[in-house]
Amino acid sequence: MPLITWQLWLARDIVKDNPLPWQKTDLKLTPGRVAQSMGGILAVIHTPAIPPKPRGKSSGWKPEQTRKRRINYPIVKNR
Repeated sequence: MPLITWQLWLARDIVKDNPLPWQKTDLKLTPGRVAQSMGGILAVIHTPAIPPKPRGKSSGWKPEQTRKRRINYPIVKNR
């Protein structure tokens, strides 16, 4: 918890106050108000994950390849 509070305290200079409709604008941002505005920072930073690679379209069945019907086996009943 102290580490999170420290990060919010350091980030208060770079976030823009984004109050909810019922909140007053405040010059001195609290850690809670900074946490509300962290979405803007995270949108600029992006994610550290690598974007997924496109794998292309599956080749599927070849035109000259013939398809065989499924073999139907007789039903086995235990008496």
